Amino acid sequence: MRTEGDSWDINTGVGSTALFVAAARALAGREPNAVAEDPFAEVFLRAAGQEWADLLDGKVTEHPLLDPGFGAAFREFQSARTKYFDDYFRAAADTGIRQVVILAAGLDSRAYRLPWPDGTVVYELDRPQVLEFKRETLSDNGDKARARRREVAVDLRDDWPAALRDNGFDPAAPTAWLVEGLVIYLPAAAVEQLFDHIAQLSASGSRVAVEEMDPLPEATRADFATRDDADEHGKAEWVHLIYNEVRPETAPWFTARGWDATRVTIPDYLEALGRKTIAVGPADSHLIPSLVSLVTAIRP
Repeated sequence: MRTEGDSWDINTGVGSTALFVAAARALAGREPNAVAEDPFAEVFLRAAGQEWADLLDGKVTEHPLLDPGFGAAFREFQSARTKYFDDYFRAAADTGIRQVVILAAGLDSRAYRLPWPDGTVVYELDRPQVLEFKRETLSDNGDKARARRREVAVDLRDDWPAALRDNGFDPAAPTAWLVEGLVIYLPAAAVEQLFDHIAQLSASGSRVAVEEMDPLPEATRADFATRDDADEHGKAEWVHLIYNEVRPETAPWFTARGWDATRVTIPDYLEALGRKTIAVGPADSHLIPSLVSLVTAIRP
């Protein structure tokens, strides 16, 4: 259960969800005609613990990510959002943006794997324990960032705009922001404040990409939290980590403030990619992927 001022590292609480997502990316990237690939996901998992290495090496036969229903759909969903945000950054770079901010960066490896133009600075904001794990893991593996990567060790519940500026961020320069896998872990008021901060720090030509998810229907939330097999699938823990609230809708919020916004649901995006959305069980279908949307907003 979330509490005021709760804490975590890469293996606990909210931080542990990054490993589950990384595992989904790693497994999805191995599939024929993968939508997206992230070779660094496997590096993180092997550094995180033997249980993740066993999953990658086929020594585990029962795991939610291997389930033909939930697991297959979740892997496809993670591939889709990875490609969407990869393409978003490529498009931003093509317009001349050289300042990037990744909020709640977790195990995001884009500073290491995307072809950033010369002069690009990537700011990664997250808790110090998470950033330390990423830095040391990739350093031990001999990997180097392909942009000027600047860590900003800060809890997003604190004054992160000040911490960002203290680390060299220029609010007068156009910025490409990423809010991936974050808003569901924030209460509605905090999402509003997050969007306010982004808008205040964004010069003309800036853009933001956001993953948003509608609240779980109450019946689904209760099913995840109480059914006998919930812990096996990780859903009982996960449902207590999120804030299942109605939050500000990204596209209307930024449109009302003069930005140009577009939104696509995961099923529609997969269809545009020529991929068929994988059908899952009645409860899972509410989560993966029908409630998830991807939004890009650009400030003229």
